[in-house]
Amino acid sequence: MGSNFPLSAAAPPKRQTLGLSQIVLVALVLAGAGVVAYLELAPRKAAIEAPLTPEARAYIGNLKLSDVGMKAAKNYFSQVVVEIAGNITNAGNRNLDTVEIYCVFYDYYNQVTLRQRVAIVSPKMGGLKPGETKSFRLPFDNTPQSWNQNMPQLVIAAVKFN
Repeated sequence: MGSNFPLSAAAPPKRQTLGLSQIVLVALVLAGAGVVAYLELAPRKAAIEAPLTPEARAYIGNLKLSDVGMKAAKNYFSQVVVEIAGNITNAGNRNLDTVEIYCVFYDYYNQVTLRQRVAIVSPKMGGLKPGETKSFRLPFDNTPQSWNQNMPQLVIAAVKFN
């Protein structure tokens, strides 16, 4: 019996193999996705913001903010950076280790759009002695579009003594 088909075996189909550059690319994409997933899904640790102690609350009257002003400029990435600068004076008789304030930004409806706690005196800055005045500069690059462009409210959030 004759066969119309050749007796040679058909060649198996060629398998596509991934090159080294394709493997590296896939690994980088997977690693990037893992980092994004971790940052988005990991539970966020809330900053410990202790309330003012009665001792600190009584001392607040000795802290004087002066020459406080605000300006805005564009940074290297064309983001608007709002800068609040001024001076703080310790008119009391205690050495201060830390002074933190809340900067509270409002929208046109007088609703809070951003509330950020920042240090204006810290051990790294050398603290603040009685009678001493120090300048501070607070840059904000995360002000929301809805901000009313007015000076934010500055509220003493923490005072720590040496």
